[in-house]
Amino acid sequence: MLKKAFFSTTFIKFLAVGGFAAIVNFGSRIGFSYFFNYTTAIVLAYFVGIIIAFIFNKLFVFTHKIGSRSPAKQFYYFFLINLLGLAQTLVVSLLLAHILLPALGIEQGIEEIAHFIGICVPVFTSYLGHKYITFRTA
Repeated sequence: MLKKAFFSTTFIKFLAVGGFAAIVNFGSRIGFSYFFNYTTAIVLAYFVGIIIAFIFNKLFVFTHKIGSRSPAKQFYYFFLINLLGLAQTLVVSLLLAHILLPALGIEQGIEEIAHFIGICVPVFTSYLGHKYITFRTA
């Protein structure tokens, strides 16, 4: 079941949409960092990414209409699943930025490197959650 889920055109489209949302997330985090601390900027940027990802996943990835949940319920589940993704992103980003990367002697671009890796971590859990919960058909 998992092999079939990840070797599909739906997953490829999910990666493309997720890549676009990740770019928006990453860019907005840099913008938010001018006004907020690193942790707050990550959280705010993640919410910007969630909105972009929901709209584009609904339009281009999980396009089935028959038997689908209402858009409000879909967004509710999308948001809940992405809270798990936010936790994953935040933990990885903070551990890398404050512990691992400095321990490796990396001094330049620490927050950017850490945030980029943190954004990539929840790809698989998010896909499974959205495929089988958020956008599932009856």
